[in-house]
Amino acid sequence: MNFVEELEWRGMVHNIMPGTKELLEKETVTAYLGFDPTADSLHIGHLCGVMMLRHFQRCGHKPIALIGGATGMIGDPSGKSQERNLLDEETLRHNQECIKKQLSRFLDFESDAPNRAELVNNYDWMKDFSFLDFARTVGKHITVNYMMAKDSVQKRLNGEARDGLSFTEFTYQLLQGYDFLHLYETKNCKLQLGGSDQWGNITTGSELIRRTNGGETYALTCPLVTKADGTKFGKTESGNVWLDARYTSPYKFYQFWLNVSDEDAARYIKIFTSLTREEIDALLAEQQAAPHLRPLQKRLAREVTVMVHSQADYDAAVEASGILFGNSTSEQLHRLDEATLLAVFEGVPQFEISRDELAAGIRAVDLLTEKAAVFPSKGEMRKTTQGGGVSINKEKLSEFDALITTDHLLNEKYLLVQKGKKNYFLIIAK
Repeated sequence: MNFVEELEWRGMVHNIMPGTKELLEKETVTAYLGFDPTADSLHIGHLCGVMMLRHFQRCGHKPIALIGGATGMIGDPSGKSQERNLLDEETLRHNQECIKKQLSRFLDFESDAPNRAELVNNYDWMKDFSFLDFARTVGKHITVNYMMAKDSVQKRLNGEARDGLSFTEFTYQLLQGYDFLHLYETKNCKLQLGGSDQWGNITTGSELIRRTNGGETYALTCPLVTKADGTKFGKTESGNVWLDARYTSPYKFYQFWLNVSDEDAARYIKIFTSLTREEIDALLAEQQAAPHLRPLQKRLAREVTVMVHSQADYDAAVEASGILFGNSTSEQLHRLDEATLLAVFEGVPQFEISRDELAAGIRAVDLLTEKAAVFPSKGEMRKTTQGGGVSINKEKLSEFDALITTDHLLNEKYLLVQKGKKNYFLIIAK
């Protein structure tokens, strides 16, 4: 596989330095891409960069994932309107380990292959670097004029930031530039990858290497991924879509991809999966022939959920979706863990009842009118039940005055009530 050609047909090339493609065709190349360690999980905004490294390794080259421990203590002005909070070393180390675990699902860190991935942290070579050494080794090679010309600096100086640009942030491009120099000298790293907003920082690194020792280095960036309507990709009403199941459940993760528009699905399936061009072309044809079946979204959701989580998590997410939208069984409902149950039924009306009362037993008609206002009257509840329109935990209620006890609880805490085909209610025993 040719790395640049692979990225090009996937729509993953924004800027590329002249000579990059030729370099990759004549030798095995080491490249790095940086990750911000401000959280102990990556989110889907990082996925384009992760996939670049994945394709790079699959094309036979050596990827380095750089954790920006030192630069994370400062903050990159690129694309930001305000300075970020600084992190302590203990937090950075914790975040680094969590991020490496996530990256291991995409990259081979463990084999004996010569192009196995490496993870480095720039804090390790920056922590003992004195200010005087830095000024002499790095600062004298890059002029203030050169640094001032960068878009990220100009935007902050021209009023996009309320408080301007701190000296700390102004030095960011020198720190990132030094990362490239250090990796070039210690690991023969000749290529830096990143998002399009990093082009200024990346070219500063190339310039620093050229001025320091005359070395030739290269750069390639991917475009900023957006939605078809121009809004930011990866954000939902509840915030970022995280790769860690603690922050975004596999069910919600799966649902995010399943619910993207047709136009977005056609782009995202190229960027966020490793499917071949032929497989994707076949899916695009399927989508065109039967868009109502959403084959693109279904395959996209499957590929990314399995890659980030697991086949079991994907299967559980599909089954959970069936509980809400299909003809699922009580047995399937009982298999749901508490987090997935709450994720599936997030937003449905909830009622609380006393566990002690439920232990003694409550007639269904009283439970669904007096204890939880599922029905406005006992008469309506009786009539709907007799018409087969009431289910508790996906089992039809045959008698309106059936006794409901704690034995009926899901996860020893919940009752799922269904009125008609689409109206759900969650009763929580406390």
